[in-house]
Amino acid sequence: MTEPQPRRLQIVRDGADAPDLPLPATIPEPAEVGHGGELEPAVYDGEVVDEPSAASPVVRLPVTIAGRAIAVQPSERTVKVARVTASVAVTAGQGWHSWLTRAWDALTLGVHRRQIRAAEAMGDHVRLAEWLERKQAAAMHRHQRLMEAPKLALRVLAFAGLGCGGFLVLLVLLSLGVWLTGVGEFGAVFRWIGGAIRVVLLMLGFLWPVLVVGTPVVVLVAAHREGRRRGTPVTWLMPASQRDTSGAPITPSVVVTALRDLGIAPLRKAIAEMGDAGAGMLGPIRIAGCGVEVDVMLPSGVSTEEVQKRRRKLAENLGRHEHETFITIPQAARTVRLWIADSGALDEPIGPSPLVTDPDMKADYKSGRAPWGQDLRGDAALISLFQRHLLITGLSNQGKTAALRALALWLAFDPSVRFRIGDLKGAGDWAMFEDLADVLIQGPTDEHVAAVTRVVEWGVGEMERRLQAPAGTRFDPVVIIVDEAQVAFMCPEKDEMGCPYGGTKATSRFFMAARKIQNQGRAVDVLLWEGTQDPTDQNLPKLVREGAHIRASLAVGTESQSRMALGDKAVDGGASPHLLRQGLDKGTLVSNGEGSDVPPGQSSITIRTHYVSTEEAAEVADRAKARRTKVTTRATVEVEQPRDLLADMDEVLGEERVRLADVPAFLRDLAPAWRPYESLTGTELAAVLKREGVRVTNTGNVLRLDPADLRRVLREASE
Repeated sequence: MTEPQPRRLQIVRDGADAPDLPLPATIPEPAEVGHGGELEPAVYDGEVVDEPSAASPVVRLPVTIAGRAIAVQPSERTVKVARVTASVAVTAGQGWHSWLTRAWDALTLGVHRRQIRAAEAMGDHVRLAEWLERKQAAAMHRHQRLMEAPKLALRVLAFAGLGCGGFLVLLVLLSLGVWLTGVGEFGAVFRWIGGAIRVVLLMLGFLWPVLVVGTPVVVLVAAHREGRRRGTPVTWLMPASQRDTSGAPITPSVVVTALRDLGIAPLRKAIAEMGDAGAGMLGPIRIAGCGVEVDVMLPSGVSTEEVQKRRRKLAENLGRHEHETFITIPQAARTVRLWIADSGALDEPIGPSPLVTDPDMKADYKSGRAPWGQDLRGDAALISLFQRHLLITGLSNQGKTAALRALALWLAFDPSVRFRIGDLKGAGDWAMFEDLADVLIQGPTDEHVAAVTRVVEWGVGEMERRLQAPAGTRFDPVVIIVDEAQVAFMCPEKDEMGCPYGGTKATSRFFMAARKIQNQGRAVDVLLWEGTQDPTDQNLPKLVREGAHIRASLAVGTESQSRMALGDKAVDGGASPHLLRQGLDKGTLVSNGEGSDVPPGQSSITIRTHYVSTEEAAEVADRAKARRTKVTTRATVEVEQPRDLLADMDEVLGEERVRLADVPAFLRDLAPAWRPYESLTGTELAAVLKREGVRVTNTGNVLRLDPADLRRVLREASE
């Protein structure tokens, strides 16, 4: 038996193209099957093989595959050509629009009209009068030129006629000269001129097709150049790699759209109902440093607070980050002032401090202003320190010490200023004031807090001495600087009289001394500067923070901390140190504006301070030392010899029983300079006597002391 040859399969898409199936030529008729019949014998010829023959391959019937095109992949070349063509067309159209706008402005004094409208919107009457005068003068000049135009045309015609006549006379004279000299005939000159004209016309005819075809091309190229110079690129026509929507320019339409999409229903409705699509709300957009500034007059029913609360959404609508958009409240009613930075501009450094770059730096405590940094408009931020207490706060590692130290370094160039410094961090940030400050205490322990407290109390004594001096007495300014003041306020240590150094009670030595200086020290040039971090009511008492004139805050955590640092007025006016980025906005602070040039109507100013490193600060301090009389810096304050309370009481008391409330007055008369006696009360004295073992009686709710009991304890102690 021969094996059947396998057929090669072929896949076809259309059933009509399928080949015929190999069917047998004759189909045998099936035998009738009977039941109960006899079988007929049959003989078959065959061959026995070891293995069975392979089965014939299964042949599948041809099928029809149906399909349809879902999408056609676009050609990158086609897309690029279409984009470039559209971009060229749009840019050329912008060029034509620029030409038409400039022509229309020239015909209608459009520039003058726009400036007049801007001056009216800003309320700048001086500028308005100036541009009205310019517009009137330009109109008069135009009228004068129009009146002189007919005369000018007549003069041009007369000049042209005289020129043509003179040319004809010249040709006649040349022709006569040629004829008389025998060089040629009389008409030869005219034939030469005619030949020259014919050559020019032939060349013009040859170049005419080129001019007809080339002129539109030249005009198109010129329009494209004008569009690139004055037009705004269309983002969707630019390649994806060149698109930068985050840095899109700020235009009136962008600002109005951002305000419309803030989610404030009355604002959205008012913009939709305005005939100018909201443009009337905006003042002129002005360049302001590394950004732009615009005033927005809000419609009725929309408060400035609603816009301030949506600062992040407004920034995102403008294509900026939150820290690149600032909202302040100017003097005009129902108006917000937006300052919008160029994308990424605030992340760039502002440059070195003049303290570092200017070797001839000078300072004047009374009339000078310290270079602290730059405001958001890019102008130098100068601050007056004359008779101003200062408080600067912020989170840890945000540049608080560097900002405070920069002001002290500038003031060090005034030889009349004296410094007493307490650095309760002790990391060497103020070490360069060695041989420059009278006292420099560095360290975070309770002993250092006690020493710093004595420095501030020395300031109280100096202030009182100056206040009691004869009128007209001159004193050198004294600046007492306490860095990391929260360490002092939180110190639990007590003195020998049981009075705590820290805390916020009337018995707290540091707190009371700071309050006294803030109350009256300014008048006699005894100033207190404090730097503290993470303000709370515990580590920065309300009376102390409100006693500072200059209040500045770097990045803080919450709005409540911003209010502690700057006060409610500044925060309600738009100050937002809690929105500064911790770690990214180092050195950027918000000040209440005291001593600085603050725009009218604003209650705060944002300053990007110059960073002066510790090494640079040491060099600056060395230059300041060269201009001052050298001082010997002490690390402690002269402390009076401690007094024995019981011995002093023995000295002031007689033999009769006394009311304990009267004894502190006797002690103050005995030792008026001993500060523990200044705030001593009868109740506190009773507690001290109880610890010493002296009996105090209470008769009729009145504390009394028998001097005999006191002297008995003294005798027992001496034995």
